[in-house]
Amino acid sequence: MPPDDDPARRDDQDATRDHAAHPGNAEAETRNRQEYYSELRVKVSSEESAAVQQVTAEEQAAAEKWQVKVAESRWMWSEYQSKWPPAERSSPDRSTGSPGSWHGDGNRLLEAPENSRVEAECDRIAKREEDRISPAMRSIESQDPHRHLIGFEHRLKGRDRIKEKVCDKIEEFSYSAEEALSVVSDTIRYTFQYREARYTQGVWSDIERLKGEGFKLHQLKNSWSGEEYKGINGQWIEPDTGQRFEVQFHTRISFEAKQITHEGYERIRTQEVTQRVDEFEKMVLKAFQRKVSAEVPIPPGAEDIPDYSERDVDAR
Repeated sequence: MPPDDDPARRDDQDATRDHAAHPGNAEAETRNRQEYYSELRVKVSSEESAAVQQVTAEEQAAAEKWQVKVAESRWMWSEYQSKWPPAERSSPDRSTGSPGSWHGDGNRLLEAPENSRVEAECDRIAKREEDRISPAMRSIESQDPHRHLIGFEHRLKGRDRIKEKVCDKIEEFSYSAEEALSVVSDTIRYTFQYREARYTQGVWSDIERLKGEGFKLHQLKNSWSGEEYKGINGQWIEPDTGQRFEVQFHTRISFEAKQITHEGYERIRTQEVTQRVDEFEKMVLKAFQRKVSAEVPIPPGAEDIPDYSERDVDAR
């Protein structure tokens, strides 16, 4: 027999007295505390599920509307290509440079010693990604089942594109090859994709998780108010090696918009590098980017996430 001060017994006794105090009243409480909280949890869970279903219905409607816009955008892009077919990519001029040198578009050139050093550093970058950064990013991903990393297989930028950026920085800042490569922020890059309803809180949480892994935030650029691109891009530093990497924060629709407009962005970049800019074509490409981006739903609160620059903080 349970003792007089047993909590479960007191709950049962209270319920019995309640029932006796309200004879014939169907509303009288007959549950003990454990039963009450168990049923309450079920009720709250049902209410939360209903709220999630409502959000899902709203997002489904937005997704269906977006698919119509995707078809329209792809048609617009095909019309653009019919008027401005891609120019044949000319082979880099290899008449200059020593054996073992690297040649790229726009007369970019890394002589053999520079190219060798860049190759060796690219090997080290790949090792840092494999040993330290990607395991941490996978750990962060596991902490929230409501979003995930997408395009993970493309986390390492291609070496030709890295060398293009190295050449540009050498040209602009008179850097050494090593200095130039050290400030390329996206040799390693990741993208988190969120549901719109969870986007803003998810971004804040993942920024804190990245800091919790020991990574240092160098720069955060919020482009949700921009006309040609929607999303947030962050530059991070692994402090032990100084390795920089990029993390982008997207919704499914903003990521798809980026993919749709990427080729147009690359066309503009290539024209500028080769100094063969067609201003009218450039205007059309930018208008296309604005058209696609204007259709991207902005998650609640996303525009309020502030930009951050380590340089601005240091200057205070």
